Amino acid sequence: MPFTLATWNINSVRLREALVSRLMTEESPDILCLQECKSPVESIPLAQFQALGYRYIVARGQKGYNGVAILSKLPIMDAGDRDFAQLGHARHVSAQLENGVTIHNCYVPAGGDIPDREINVKFGQKLDYLTEMRDHFHWQKPDRAILVGDLNIAPREDDVWDHKALLKIVSHTPVEVDHFNAVMEAGAWQDVTRKDIPDGRLYSWWSYRAPDWNAADKGRRLDHIWATPDIANAAHSSRILRPVRGWDQPSDHVPVFATFDL
Repeated sequence: MPFTLATWNINSVRLREALVSRLMTEESPDILCLQECKSPVESIPLAQFQALGYRYIVARGQKGYNGVAILSKLPIMDAGDRDFAQLGHARHVSAQLENGVTIHNCYVPAGGDIPDREINVKFGQKLDYLTEMRDHFHWQKPDRAILVGDLNIAPREDDVWDHKALLKIVSHTPVEVDHFNAVMEAGAWQDVTRKDIPDGRLYSWWSYRAPDWNAADKGRRLDHIWATPDIANAAHSSRILRPVRGWDQPSDHVPVFATFDL
């Protein structure tokens, strides 16, 4: 049975409960993976989401920071979490569908403003986080798996508004892209979005700092959907919902979708 999956950095699930409900109502993905929920699990507004058909949740929460949740219309079981780089952050959770497919929902650290681990602890934490992700998927090869989330890296030249201008900007530096690609290679992950949309600029994030984000269009593709080779060919209909950035009190990220015939 096919299912549609979406990933979205919501930047506070309680503050933007109405936006999540709107997406559930208008787009109705079978599975919605949220990052940066900024809420303990018990404080996530589940009653509203359950009323819209999302009866199942697997989540890890943290007051005011981080937080990841998988909301589903389909039955899912908790498949655990990993504290990559031992940061003590709620940045990863996984769930398994009844067909055996495992979904990993990840929120990679942003990395601060200066791309130098010697003077910026947050940048070092980001690289360490990615390194431990790489090692984990190297030693525990995933199969029948999907990885989604705000990975906080725009890897390709056409994943940013200006490749040369952003080479020294955190999220697009060569060292980050190398770490990103190493995680992909370790798990033999395939980029579902770019498999479906191989050419052209794609963005899923626009800064709040731009007075008119739409006119400036200085975006980056920070949000991703990956799949293991055994199921990657079952993925199709990828899309990024740019108009969501224009909703009232929006997140600076927009949802990324893909459908899987599994």
